[in-house]
Amino acid sequence: VPKKLVCSVASCAEDALAGLVACNPGLRLLRGHRVALRSDLDALRGRVALLSGGGSGHEPAHAGYIGKGMLSGVVAGAIFTSPAVGSILAAIRAVTEAGAVGTLLIVKNYTGDRLNFGLALERARAEGADVRMVVVGDDCAFTSQKKAGRRGLCGTVLVHKVAGAMAEAGASLDEIVTRVSALTKAMGTLGLSLSPCSVPGSKPTFQLANDEMELGLGIHGEAGVRRMKVMPADEAVETMLAHMTDPSNASHLPLSPGASVVLVVNNLGGLSCLELSIVAGVAVRSLERRGVCVARALVGSFMTALEMAGISLTLLLVDEELLRLIDAETTAVAWPNVVTGPATSKRPEVPAPKEGMETAKQVPATGPGTERAQKVLARVCSTLLGLQDKLNELDRAAGDGDCGHTHARAARAIQEWMRAQPLPPSPAHLFSALADLLLDKMGGSSGVLYGLFLTAAAHPLHNRSDLPAWADAVDAGIEAMQRYGGAAPGDRTMLDALCAAAQALRALRSPGADLLTVLGSAVESAEAAAESTRHMEAGAGRASYISSAQLLQPDPGAVAAAAVLRAVLEGLQG
Repeated sequence: VPKKLVCSVASCAEDALAGLVACNPGLRLLRGHRVALRSDLDALRGRVALLSGGGSGHEPAHAGYIGKGMLSGVVAGAIFTSPAVGSILAAIRAVTEAGAVGTLLIVKNYTGDRLNFGLALERARAEGADVRMVVVGDDCAFTSQKKAGRRGLCGTVLVHKVAGAMAEAGASLDEIVTRVSALTKAMGTLGLSLSPCSVPGSKPTFQLANDEMELGLGIHGEAGVRRMKVMPADEAVETMLAHMTDPSNASHLPLSPGASVVLVVNNLGGLSCLELSIVAGVAVRSLERRGVCVARALVGSFMTALEMAGISLTLLLVDEELLRLIDAETTAVAWPNVVTGPATSKRPEVPAPKEGMETAKQVPATGPGTERAQKVLARVCSTLLGLQDKLNELDRAAGDGDCGHTHARAARAIQEWMRAQPLPPSPAHLFSALADLLLDKMGGSSGVLYGLFLTAAAHPLHNRSDLPAWADAVDAGIEAMQRYGGAAPGDRTMLDALCAAAQALRALRSPGADLLTVLGSAVESAEAAAESTRHMEAGAGRASYISSAQLLQPDPGAVAAAAVLRAVLEGLQG
């Protein structure tokens, strides 16, 4: 049975509704019932009240859509279970007593919902209330007509919005019913899932293999119409839209070039926001290729199926009047109050800023200094590529095991860069160019730290090439890494090796210092410091979250930094 973060299985529907009400001052619970209402019921006087609901587990539907400009109240059942007739009737009585001139029940097309809401409607009418019901069926999954009709899915939320905007504007019950009844015929929804869902305390509603996805399933985990192998997002969306608009499909939505639609990309509960944005972009592009204008795109979690990892796409054919109702103001907490406008994949990009004077490309030069730099960089690259597996192995104990990959990626980027163009003419420009390259290509925190070091180290080297300038450069680079990275010597990071080397390199400020002798001493200090990190407790980076008892190897970043220094020495000696 899958894990759930609930107080108790029996009370999860009540607890969820109570939590929503507790956090939103515009909502109130109806005593004795699993019903949420607008806190300003007096605002319904002289207006049509809108009630909806159904089983819990579809959050933020339905209570998230209560508010000015949307629903007046919601009746919630247990998880995936139609609400009680008595509670529906109590909600109708509450809005009627508040002065509503009529009540519209917006119901998804499921047998239990139709029966329970229908019985409550008949009882309320017997008491003299003016009550109507609209049943929403927007499912495009089934290729042949079903006696039960199309299932009610995420398109119901658009019905809430249009009806709510009309009610807020003072439309009559007949006007609202006529408009939304037509709207349900101009709308279609189709779901696609990578995983099942599970009612708290129960096993998953169905099983999917790791390489399978289900097309056309319902929001309670009901089986779909096709089980397919997992495919890329663009192919999956194209498959969905083709199925939704196929004229041979009895439940299809007629969609012609030139049509305008509202697109809803709905997270069924467990899909990541990253995947959802990918799907949304693909859907917009696919509709554009069909000649369809995406007048509005709503992306988020609108009607879920607990933790199901999947999506549904809803298309609503719209004109300017419908768009005005969709755009109308609402205080409902789950409606996305975003800047309105069409969706398009062709938005103009902001031009890239011009390079500053310091970053402008320099005229390349050749000579002994440039040849020496090429040899040093070549040696650094070959060293890092040879250390890839070792660094990965060291990193598995304390990180995500990719330190070697990260440094190898930097080495290959430098090699490719050196093949493509001559090196910049001065150490300062070389360091600045390497910083830009590593920030762009290396990735990870290592890329940023090396970029910081090289950027800061470049400043003391402007118009200087004497040995003290190199000591100043190393000190400046380390200071920048400490200032922004937050680590210090002793924290089991690359700084342990670099700081040990910097201490030795300060001898370059002494008159008559020999570069290779001082650098050799610095390399030995760096290697000893890197080795000593195996006995340290991590104070920064991912390793700081791991028990020191599990860190039995030297820090991979320190080992890499020491290896780079050794490669610089060997490159200069060669």
